[in-house]
Amino acid sequence: MAGTGDSDDTWSRLLPDAGLHVNFNPYMSDIVSPAKRSAMMSGIRAKDTKPELRVRKALFAAGFRYRLHIKKMPGCPDIVLSKYRAAIFVHGCFWHQHAGCKLSKIPASRVEFWKAKLEGNSARDSRAVRDILSLGWRVLIVWECHLRAQRDMSTLQKELSEWINGGPEFSQLEST
Repeated sequence: MAGTGDSDDTWSRLLPDAGLHVNFNPYMSDIVSPAKRSAMMSGIRAKDTKPELRVRKALFAAGFRYRLHIKKMPGCPDIVLSKYRAAIFVHGCFWHQHAGCKLSKIPASRVEFWKAKLEGNSARDSRAVRDILSLGWRVLIVWECHLRAQRDMSTLQKELSEWINGGPEFSQLEST
C-alpha cells in the first residue's frame, strides 16, 4: 500500500485486550485470517446438525422410524419415512436462502460469490423437491427459524405427525 512501507495490503496487528494475533486487511470486513475462516467454515456440518437432530428426536418420540440421507433419492433428503412415502429436509435459513427470513441475509463481503453460491443452493433444492414429488413422494421442509421459535417439543411432534399422517404433498414449517 502506498506510503505505508508495507509491500502488501495485509498487516499483522495485535489485539491488546485479547492478546490475539490476527491479519488485518482494510478492504475486508472479516476480523480473522483466511486460514482461521477456512477452519471455521469447514466445521459447518451438512449432516447431524442441531436442527436436524431436534427434528429426528421429535419424530422418534412420536413413534416414527426413519432412514437418514438416502443417497439414491434426489437431493439426498435428511429424513426419509418410506412407509409414508415422505421426505423431510431440514434447511438452515442462511444456506438455503429462506425467503423473507431475517437469518437469510447475504454477507456484506464477497457479495457476488455468496449470491451465486446461495442461489445455486436454492436452485438445487427446487430441483430436488420437484424430482421427489414426481416420484410420487411427499416433501416437507422444516426451516431453522421455525425450530428456533418453536420451544415446545410436543408442538413440533404434533406438527410433524399431522403432516406425515395426511398432510399436503408439499409443505413447509416456517416462522411467520
